[in-house]
Formats: sequence, C-alpha cells, structure tokens
Amino acid sequence: MSAPPILSYENLGLIQGSGWLFRDMDIHIGPRDRLALIGRNGAGKTTLLRLIADQIEADTGTRSIKPGTKVVMLEQEPDVSQYETLMGFALNGDDAPERHGVEAIADQLGIDLNREAVSASGGEKRRAAICRALAQEPDLLLLDEPTNHLDLSAIDWLESWLNRYKGAFVTISHDRTFLTRLTKQTLWLDRGSLRRQEVGFGGYEAWMEKIYADEAQAVQKMDAKLKIEAHWLERGVTARRKRNQGRLQKLYEMRATRAAMMGPAGTASLKVVSDDVRTKSVITAENISKSFGTDGEKRTIIRDFSLRIQRGDRIGVVGHNGAGKTTLLKLLTGEIAPDTGTVTLAKTLDGVIIDQQRSLMQPGKRVRDILAEGGDWIDVRGTRKHVQGYLKEFLFDPSMVDTKVGTLSGGERSRLLLAREFARASNLLVLDEPTNDLDLETLDLLQEVIADYDGTVLIVSHDRDFLDRTVTLTLGLDGSGKVDIVAGGYADWEAKRKSAPDKSKAAQKAKNTAQKAKASGQPKRKLSYRDQRDYDGLPARIEELDTVIARHEAELNDPDLFTENPARFSELSKAIEDARTEKDASETRWLELAEQVESLA
Repeated sequence: MSAPPILSYENLGLIQGSGWLFRDMDIHIGPRDRLALIGRNGAGKTTLLRLIADQIEADTGTRSIKPGTKVVMLEQEPDVSQYETLMGFALNGDDAPERHGVEAIADQLGIDLNREAVSASGGEKRRAAICRALAQEPDLLLLDEPTNHLDLSAIDWLESWLNRYKGAFVTISHDRTFLTRLTKQTLWLDRGSLRRQEVGFGGYEAWMEKIYADEAQAVQKMDAKLKIEAHWLERGVTARRKRNQGRLQKLYEMRATRAAMMGPAGTASLKVVSDDVRTKSVITAENISKSFGTDGEKRTIIRDFSLRIQRGDRIGVVGHNGAGKTTLLKLLTGEIAPDTGTVTLAKTLDGVIIDQQRSLMQPGKRVRDILAEGGDWIDVRGTRKHVQGYLKEFLFDPSMVDTKVGTLSGGERSRLLLAREFARASNLLVLDEPTNDLDLETLDLLQEVIADYDGTVLIVSHDRDFLDRTVTLTLGLDGSGKVDIVAGGYADWEAKRKSAPDKSKAAQKAKNTAQKAKASGQPKRKLSYRDQRDYDGLPARIEELDTVIARHEAELNDPDLFTENPARFSELSKAIEDARTEKDASETRWLELAEQVESLA
C-alpha cells in the first residue's frame, strides 16, 4: 500500500486575466515522489509550483500538508538584488539554512558566495539559490528549470544529489536527459487540466501521443470546426515527432560522413577530401591560440586549434563555465582575432547570432513589432507570409499578434526571438544557449528548424539531449586550452572523454588499494616519515585544490570580468594555473607512494 501524501490540493482553481487558468484540479504528492511537471510555455507550470509552495493564494481549493513538512522552492529567476553578497541572499529570511550547510554545498558546486550580488552572473545566482534551497533540508523540493545557466559539471552534481535525496521533488525542466534520469512520475498540465501517470519522463511521450491520438479520433467524429481548430497544435506535435525520426536518421548519416572527413580521433584533418571541398568551406581555423591576462600571468584559453567547417555543418560547443566556449565562438566568427594562427571566413558568410541576453525583447513592444516592424506581413527568407500565419508555425496562438512582449513568459519570449531570427536570410546561425526557457514542444520545433536550415550552425549549449539531436560535430573544451573534436553529439564526446586515461581515477584506485592494505594490517612502516606524511595528507589536498579550481572558474565565467577588472582576471587565471600544476604534481606523487604501499603488500 502506498504511503499517504505529504501535500495535497483538492479542487484547485485560479483565475488569471478574464478566465480560469486552472479549475477543479487535484494534486497529491507522496513522500518519495519524483515528479516531472510537463506543459507548454504559458500553461501555468511555474504558477502551479508557486501554489503548491503556498507563495500565492488560489481562488478555489483546499491545500493540505502533513505537519512538520518543509516545502522549499528553487525559483527560476532568483532575486538577489536586495543583498550585498550571494551569501547574504543564501542566508536571508526566517527559514534561512545554517551557514555551514550552505558553505558545504557551495564548496561542492564551486562558487564563492562572498561575491557581490549585483555583479553575479546568471550561473552564479542559480548556484547560490541551489545552495540555499538544498541546505534547508526540505521534505518537498520544487525545482523550476534547475539546470538553466548551469554547466555540465554542476548539472552532474545536482543529478547525483537528487538521486541520493530522501524526500520528494517536483521539477519543471526542458532538459530531457535530466528528466529521464531522475523522474519516476509525470504530471502533465494541458489546457487547464492536470493528468498524472506513474511513469517517469522516459515514458511520457508515448503516453502523451496516445492521449492525443484518442482525442484526435474523437474530434474527427465531430462537425464543429472550432473543435478541430483547437487541436491543430496537438496534431502538429505528434506529426512533428514522426518527421523528426527521419531527420535523426539523416543526422546520423551526416555524422558518418563528417567522421570520414576527419583524421584520428580528436583531430580534424584540413586536407582536401574531394575536388570541391574548398568551395564548401565556410570557416577555416589553422593553428589558432588565444590567451588573456598580462605578461607573465596569462591564461591560455585556446591552444593550437585547427578545424575546417563545411557548409551545412552543425557544430556543438561544450565545456564547463569559464572553459572558453564563448571565446572559441568569437574566434570562429571573426569577432575577435587569435594571438597566433589564422581564421579565414568565406566572403559570402552572412551570420545571425542569437545570444543569451535576448536584448531585442523590449517589454513595451508588441509581438507584431518584433516580427514585422508593426505590419501585417513578414519576409521569411524571401517568402512573404502573413504575421499571424507565421506565428502558428512557432506554436503561438495567432490572436497574440498585438500582445505586449512584457506579458509573455520567458519561454514565449525566447520562442518569439527564434521566430524573428529564423525569418532572416542567412547562411550562418550562431545559437548561444538557445534552449533556456523553452518547453519540450518548442525544442522539438527548434530541432526541426535547424535540421531544415540550409546554412551552417554553431551551438553553445549544456542541453545534452538537444545536442545529440542536432549536431554533427562536437567541440569539447576542458579549460586547459585543448579542444577535442568529435564526430557526433554530446554522448559521443562524453564516451570519448570517459575512455581517455584519467589520472585522478588512477590515483583513487591506488588509494583504495592502499586503504585495503592498511585494513588488513599489512605494513606501510617502511615508508619514510616524509613519504608517510605525503601519503596521508595528499588526498585531502587534492580535494581542496579541486574546490579552489571550481570556485575560481565559476568567478572567471563572468563575461564582463576581463574588461571591468583585468587585474582580478589575471589573478584568477594564474591561481587556476598554479592550482592545476600543484594538483597534477600531487596526483603524480600520490600514485608513486600508492605503488610503494602496494608493493609492500
């Protein structure tokens, strides 16, 4: 028999604008539920989380909670503006966590919470909010897009924490990999109603398509045109997923072709592989390097990197925050020049850049102002279309044409920007974290548009599933200046990375062997006093250095740091380099000592 719920909402209803956003909705959350909350942008997912958290009051319904249950919500956009430092934000309020708990999580996430809140980046704010939320030791954790602005290492850490977590959580996320790995139940918010299925996100799409198929069959028996029109989006979503299966097959074929054009694993060949390959090249980088900082305190971001990008390539760029992804992007697009080497751009290259700031989305403008400069018609890559018809292609209700941008959700604003930029004629598309704030259906649409795009695409993203579905080549940065080049998506890069020799794992293996020897009473007294001291103390020092490197890299991720405080940038760069050097030496020393201990067994 299942355990009774720790929180319930019965007959929940909320009026928004002139109508009901929710009505007659029931929610029951068990003590160990792992719930994915799914729904289109604007369906009310964040509002529902806030109702569950008791941050806003419902118009109808009864909220019941088990006595002593602590509910904590991780906001999508944490407001730190009232605090001097991120630590001040993390420790504020009556429900503030203990300082030692916050500091412990901050060390693991690699963030310095003493940083000024006003100058913190989106990633730093998100990490600070995670520290505050998790340190409160909640029984029910509500997560609104928790992976936004996090790099891959931070996402891995959060997934590991949630896997060990003993309480319940409800999460909104566009990250399919995150949802598939963690969730065991699904809440589907659709057209004002809430459905629940005892299956994680991995089974959600099959469940959803069955419901839509049943509804479509019922609608076909009706004569009401209005009812049929109400289902255009749902039918389109189902058809789109089927079309995308064919697109994925085409992508795999493109990856195989691209792999054949490359040399040994991890290197790109600049040799001519066909008679007309030079005419197809749009960007050629030869032995480029880039460093930042003052003389004697430079940090190398890119070192001796070569790549020929062909027309039609889809390039994914991955790596932790501060590894140099944006720098590499700027080098390849000619925005900045390399210190050494050359970057050659095709003369006909005409690029469109969609950045993370979404700077075009001014709140006072209407949707038609963004798309058609206030008119009724838009030129979509040489084809004239009515703005309302074009809105439908990007999953908007055509009646939203005069809606103010400021009233749109974050995901709707992102989708509107994509609609605007994809209408422009171009042969190079640069996407910087395009998946932030998008719902799953819009991600499917974006995948489709990228697949049909005639030009070349460069994508910086931490969304692993999205990269696997869209890119033919992955550039992986580790922060040392080296760039791995792998044919395929994120999964291919991760497989290559895991197969490479890992000195720290070797050190851990030697450590485990030594500990077993110690437990069995085998002698290690033959080590000298100095060797014994290093053998006992180096593991803790290596962990400390890992924390220092992560913290400095998080601060170095601030895009304005180099221009606003070059001295601090140089200081951090040198500190990271020194810490890595010491860590390498410590691991090498540890391996030598561990081998000695093992030989004494």
